[in-house]
Amino acid sequence: MTFVQAMALALLQGVSELFPISSLGQTILIPALLRWHINRSDPSFLAFVTVLHLGTALALVIFYRKIWLRIIRAFVASVWRGKIGGDPNEKLAWLLIIGTVPVGILGVLLKDSVQKFFGSAEVAALFLMINAGVMFLGEYLRQRQKTRLGRADKPIASLTWAQSAGVGVGQALALFPGLSRSGASIVAGLICDLNHEDAAQYSFLLATPVILAAGLFEIGDLTGPGSHRVLVQAVLGGVLAGIAAYASVAFLVRYFRRNDLRPFGWYCLIFGAFCFTLARIGVIH
Repeated sequence: MTFVQAMALALLQGVSELFPISSLGQTILIPALLRWHINRSDPSFLAFVTVLHLGTALALVIFYRKIWLRIIRAFVASVWRGKIGGDPNEKLAWLLIIGTVPVGILGVLLKDSVQKFFGSAEVAALFLMINAGVMFLGEYLRQRQKTRLGRADKPIASLTWAQSAGVGVGQALALFPGLSRSGASIVAGLICDLNHEDAAQYSFLLATPVILAAGLFEIGDLTGPGSHRVLVQAVLGGVLAGIAAYASVAFLVRYFRRNDLRPFGWYCLIFGAFCFTLARIGVIH
């Protein structure tokens, strides 16, 4: 990678990790369109991506620092007491733990199986179109629940353990290039009768330990052969990804107060169809 390419990928990672447009899909398709020949299996590239994930996770921790402090205190209190009390933050802490379990299990089981898709622009474009369908379906089901069934919005703490696990399964879909972690988990939250703002907040809170754990799990790549060559790019890229992620979550929190997922769905559908067509005729690979 050149320095410009590295910084562009860092900015792309910081934004697309939280926007419901699939960071993995974008980092496959956009370099393919720009004819960047990047070896995604190279240890130095994996080290670079690891630092980008850590930068994104740190940005989420900083943005939600007050909420995380309340969650951690509530978790410690519930463990000390031996049961969940009346504080909604105590239940939220355990909901996040339960929601993280499916991500970890599915991540271990599916990681090797889906890695073969990582280099294919055609597969990433196809999954990006599927991602659009997931968001359109989620908005349709939410509207149906509200208008036909008369179901009212509920707070995050009203989620059941099973519903939290279901949101966690949605997070695990990000293993497939083109399927969005935040998009799938926000849709799962909407189906559980959360409003858009709460569904997005719960998705971002749940994503924080997941992204952080992914970065820490891959931290061994930082000591791999050739990783020293990209150390400066990795550090600067991590900072840039963190800044972009912080700005993204700040924007999305305000956006989802009055808006829904459909604009992102249209982007994924149009961009995915465009890239899929180019891949089918051999323009990109």
